[in-house]
Order: sequence, then C-alpha cells, then structure tokens
Amino acid sequence: MAARTIAIYGKGGIGKSFTTTNLSATFALMNKRVLQLGCDPKHDSTTSLFGGIPLPTVTDIFSEKNALNQQVSISDIVFRRDIADFPKPIYGIELGGPQVGRGCGGRGIISGFDVLEKLGIFKWDIDIILMDFLGDVVCGGFATPLARSLSEEVILVTNNDRQSIFTANNICQANNYFRTIGGKSRLLGLIINRDDGSGIAEKYAEAAGITVLMNVPYNAEARDKDDSFDFAVRLPEIRDKFQRLALDIVDDKITPCKAGGLDFMGFVRLFGDVSDDAPLPATAEELFGRKKISSASGQRRENTTVESDNLKLTRCIEKLSAAEKEVYRMVEQEKRGFNEVAELTHREESAVRELFSSARIQLTRLFFEN
Repeated sequence: MAARTIAIYGKGGIGKSFTTTNLSATFALMNKRVLQLGCDPKHDSTTSLFGGIPLPTVTDIFSEKNALNQQVSISDIVFRRDIADFPKPIYGIELGGPQVGRGCGGRGIISGFDVLEKLGIFKWDIDIILMDFLGDVVCGGFATPLARSLSEEVILVTNNDRQSIFTANNICQANNYFRTIGGKSRLLGLIINRDDGSGIAEKYAEAAGITVLMNVPYNAEARDKDDSFDFAVRLPEIRDKFQRLALDIVDDKITPCKAGGLDFMGFVRLFGDVSDDAPLPATAEELFGRKKISSASGQRRENTTVESDNLKLTRCIEKLSAAEKEVYRMVEQEKRGFNEVAELTHREESAVRELFSSARIQLTRLFFEN
C-alpha cells in the first residue's frame, strides 16, 4: 500500500517544524511507520526528530557523489532513529539547499525530489510521509508537491500575526490554482500554533472557508522540550491535541476544504479599514531634487520620514491600558506563559487571557488606523 503523503506548509519561524516533528512522533506512537522529509534550505526540520543530530542533506550528498561519478543510495540520505519508548523507529530525510547567495533553493527542492523518486520513495514500506515545507517564498520549486501532486493532502500552519496568515493564504491560493489544472492535493485545513486567543487566524479561516484543525497555545514547557531536541507530545496537554488530529487523519474524519484563498484586498480588509484611494505617484523632478514637494492641497510639504513597523507597534502599545500593556509585554515580548503571568500579576489565568486578547485586538485597530 502506498504511503499517505501530507505536505505541511507555513511561514519560517512560526513552529512549522515543531508541528511536523510532533505529528511524526504521534504517528510513530500509534505504531505507524513514519518518514519526515525536510524541505527547507535551513535543513532544520529533522534536527529535533533526531535528538539534535543534523542529517546530511540530499543536496550535499548528491554533489559529493556526482563529483566522484557515483550514484546516491538510500543509505546515503535516509536515516532512522530508534527511541526507547516508541513502538516504531522514525525515518528522516533532509533535502537541504545551496549556501546562502550561491544558488536557488527552489531548484534544490526539485532536484531533491528527482533523486528521491529515482530511489522509489513512494514505493517504500512507509505508512505516512510528512513533508515539512517552507511557505513564505513564491518560487515554484517550493510548490513541487502541489504542482506534481506528490502530496495527497496539505496542512497550513500559522500564528495569529498578519504575515504568517498571509503566507497561509498564498499557499491556499497556490493549491487552488493547481487543483484547477488537474492537481490532486487536498487542503485539510489550518493549525494555529502559539495561539494567543486573539482569534485573528480563526477570523481569516472563517472568511476563507478553511477548517481549523487544531489550536496549540503557547506553552513554555513545550518550547523547552523543542529547544532541548525532545518531543513536546511528552506533555499531556500537547499530546492530547496531536493525538486527536492524528486519529482524525488516519480515520479520514477530516473533510478537505475547497477554499481558494482571499484576494489581496479581501485579505487586508480583515485587519482594518483600507482606503480605495489610488497611491500618489512620485515624479522624476522631485526625485532628482528639482522641485519642492507639495501636498495635494498645495499648502504643506510632504513629510518624508518613514516610520518602521516596529516603531509604530511600540507607539501603539503605549496607547493600551496599563493592565493590557503589562500582560501583552510579558506574554508577547518576554515569552511567558499565561499561568506564569497570572502568578506574577496576581490575576486569574482567565483574566490574563482576556487582557491579552483585548490587547491584540486593540493593537490591530490602532496599527491600521494610524
């Protein structure tokens, strides 16, 4: 029986590899033969999976073998980890990519899949192949599993921030495009990692018609497990969530989404009111310094100081209430868990969550109004 293939896409740095690794561990604990395929030039996907040991990448091994006029074998690039309390070993492959500035990462993905297909990856005695894919690039190489229907199913991972949701929307649009021209990859839904309770990602999912598969709140212990190259599913509150999702996947209880994603204006309007005014064009005269810039009314000069997003956010934070500001900074900037903040501020945890959610909503409004 052919392996079930699932591509997990998300913006870099939001916990995509954390999600994939713990899902791999969950399937292995369910007695499934699992292969995790890292598809990111940073080649960090399987590091936690293998207890901190970095795997040789397909890109590097292929280059070395090619220089010696030798063929790549399975044992050169496929590795297994036997874990004492796991009923099955877990297998791992890292595609890797070129060094920074020295080649195309997307091309490395395409070449890597060519090597794996020649080695018969989809004929191996594996139950589930999880593909950990970088999603915040537009290069076609990273859409290989969608374009060639190498992944039966797609799962999006996001946080509650606008950029990670924007990435998820891009992948949703890409999958929809390939579906219209014969692609067979089905979108299962969205995982919200480090969920802060603000509901922003859920608001997007509802608007786009995407199922929310799992909410994983920020958990300091889970972060510590990941940082020490261990599995967060060893924690009961994390394990229960991943087990429910894994069982739903295995038992085919998830109805695939037919979402096409939101267009750009539909997306940005989720986060605040957007003007329909056309942008004000610059002129060659003003850029070459031959003409003073005046405003549309002709009564004041244009202020050319551009405020960075970080400075703008800082200014918005200062407008929060004292309680919202305190909780927001402790959770978002100091990365403290809600229970820890509750103890430090002598509040109920539910009150901390409400304050943080309120702060996120207020910041979104303030950021786009100013």
